[in-house]
Amino acid sequence: MKLNKHFADLKDSYLFAEIENRVAAYKKEHPAQNIIKLGIGDVTLPLCSAVVEAGKRAVEEMGVKETFRGYGPYRGYSFLTEAIAGAYRERGISVDETEVFVSDGAKSDVGNILDLFSEDCTVLVPDPVYPVYVDTNVMQGRKIVYADAHEGNGFLPLPDGKTKADIIYICSPNNPTGAVYTREQLAVWVDYALSCNAVILFDAAYEAFVGDENLPRSIFEVKGAEKCAVEFCSFSKTAGFTGTRCGYTIVPHALGELNKMWLRRQSTKFNGVSYVVQRMAEAVFGKEGKAQIRKNIESYKKNAALISDTLKSMNVYHTGGVNSPYIWFKCGADSWAFFDRLLHNANVVGTPGAGFGRNGEGFFRLTAFNDEKNTAEAMKRFKDIF
Repeated sequence: MKLNKHFADLKDSYLFAEIENRVAAYKKEHPAQNIIKLGIGDVTLPLCSAVVEAGKRAVEEMGVKETFRGYGPYRGYSFLTEAIAGAYRERGISVDETEVFVSDGAKSDVGNILDLFSEDCTVLVPDPVYPVYVDTNVMQGRKIVYADAHEGNGFLPLPDGKTKADIIYICSPNNPTGAVYTREQLAVWVDYALSCNAVILFDAAYEAFVGDENLPRSIFEVKGAEKCAVEFCSFSKTAGFTGTRCGYTIVPHALGELNKMWLRRQSTKFNGVSYVVQRMAEAVFGKEGKAQIRKNIESYKKNAALISDTLKSMNVYHTGGVNSPYIWFKCGADSWAFFDRLLHNANVVGTPGAGFGRNGEGFFRLTAFNDEKNTAEAMKRFKDIF
């Protein structure tokens, strides 16, 4: 067999798989311990009732000949693409329904979109960074350069004026740091991308956690972004769809051939999200769905605030926790050693910063995705061992 040689350039284990392995080994030795997980960014609250009821109705439809549906449209059913476009328009952002593509999640799209670009593109990613951005480009053999994110710039790097890139990854609110770009900062990135004919791949998976109206939830709030940016979003953290799987990507027509190319790619390699799941996603935009989902998000935001307040009380430097479900803090020189210490001495699971890149060493990520009781207990244990 002639295999893809670039897979040899990947790290032996995906970050979160390594975390699960370490936790499983510890649980095997200590089965009675109550472990609180604030590591992997998986939601813990159930789907809201409006979404569940929509799913039930859709399942019933699939059991009746007159309302049964087979393969759906490659972009997604119009009832969902229009609901998504309408949500952008409500925020003053012009998005056409034909610029919306429904998928099984932002993670898939962030990797799959690379099919549209030449392998000799140079890719610019922040460091620290969500590993998928790096790994999917390593798999295709692209050159990767880094924008240094650190305490000095609040983990919000800007173009250095020297680096030339073709593909730029931006995640805001950021994973793992929880930091959020201002409109003015995003405008600097947009100007840079336009100046060097680059495309910004903007991950907005956590936009629903932004409560400060002075902070942007979309790259398209910046003038000119439609000429250089693709936006990815997800129902996973917004509406608890991590196990249900649904997301969407906005590919503006102003990007020229890219919209048609993405449709061609999806129609060739992807048969779409199920009708039932798309009906459930549609309910997210209804009056009841919005209100119920907001309650869940507010619960997670309370957890984030509790974690942030705990760190403040201990004078520990951190970012995130206000407009993001992630909290990123200084933990000491060896973040994997801190991971083991937190697991073994406090039975709390987090994510070592080293897993997100060179600049992540010495930092640690906690998530707000647990219930309030567990989060409070985790912070009590945390204070005892930090």
